[in-house]
Amino acid sequence: MAKRDLLKALNQSSILNVIKTHGPIARADIARTTGLSPAAVTLQTAELIDLGLIIEKEEGDSRGGRRPILLALNADSFHVLGVKLTETEAILALTDLNANVVARDAVTLDSAQPDLVCDELAQGIDSLLAATQKPHQRVLGVGVGMAGIIDSLNGVCHISPYQKWRDVPFAALLQARLHLNVYLDNDVNTLTRMELLYGAGQSMHNFLVITVGRGVGLGIVANGQVYRGARGAGAEFGHIVIDPEGPVCACGNQGCLEALVAEPWLIKQAQACGVRIETPEDMVKAAAAGNAEVRAIYETAGSIFGRAVANLITLFNPALIILSGEGVRASDYMFPAMQRAIRRYTFDDLDDGVQVRVDELSDDSWARGAASLVLERVFSTSGALARLDVERR
Repeated sequence: MAKRDLLKALNQSSILNVIKTHGPIARADIARTTGLSPAAVTLQTAELIDLGLIIEKEEGDSRGGRRPILLALNADSFHVLGVKLTETEAILALTDLNANVVARDAVTLDSAQPDLVCDELAQGIDSLLAATQKPHQRVLGVGVGMAGIIDSLNGVCHISPYQKWRDVPFAALLQARLHLNVYLDNDVNTLTRMELLYGAGQSMHNFLVITVGRGVGLGIVANGQVYRGARGAGAEFGHIVIDPEGPVCACGNQGCLEALVAEPWLIKQAQACGVRIETPEDMVKAAAAGNAEVRAIYETAGSIFGRAVANLITLFNPALIILSGEGVRASDYMFPAMQRAIRRYTFDDLDDGVQVRVDELSDDSWARGAASLVLERVFSTSGALARLDVERR
């Protein structure tokens, strides 16, 4: 029975993913795309229609016989919640099955204590669901993205650089309050998953997402899967050592990439040069006004960043690199030097053909990424067991 249920869940997840990506689509085309038999597609799509996850739409073009009925995702049938957790607040986004945000809110966090954070989050989520009149039973789960080293399989935050947590079973704590499935991951990994499911990475099997802002983050998709490492600490790109004699990083090491190119450290460099600025926005304005010291700082940071990215290209040979985060607001002053360094330092012209895309982020983007933690379990065959949760509702 368990094997049969798992096989059904795998097949249904495969069908759902095809409908999400290619729909509206005929059953015959689903069979060709998935490799399932027409009879299996008919059986499984009937169950998905009963669950409300897909709907029949207008008839497709005739190919000489009866016009086929097309199937499409019923995106509003269920919803998921995405939470971006920062030091001082939690950004909440309620999304449909296409990761479109249908409602949003923010919760101020008055404490960094895990239990109190969970209490405040649970109250905020309950209030958002009540305001939107979305019953809990139509919510598939809650995804939470946060900075740090995260064991996503067990929902444990091993290290949080901002909350200062150590080995906190955060997913279980929040789940006990909400009585909804809760999934936890590093915030850059959640953003990467969103690009894989809904963004520029949908057709890519090997790509990187690099974020720069307060810190430097990296998400890796290799062979269509998000790479996390053995302890969830894979891709700590911001803490590779560039200059062993460099400035002390927040992690305690010296000369980390983050300590040389992230916004707080660039501001410190500018202030040391006598530039009167307080915020990243001030620094961009100074560069736009022609401040030579600030522009030189950005150019140096861009060169350092480019050398590090060149190493990533040499290691991973990606088809696409998505540059994102708050730091891209300085792209006009930092990225030309970065691109020159990439061309100069990548091995054997491996940068040829690599698409580099710059995407600005909003709070919604981070929260949608967290929501993708849940959506992955609906559409990905690797998360097929979540299909069983939907069927039991």
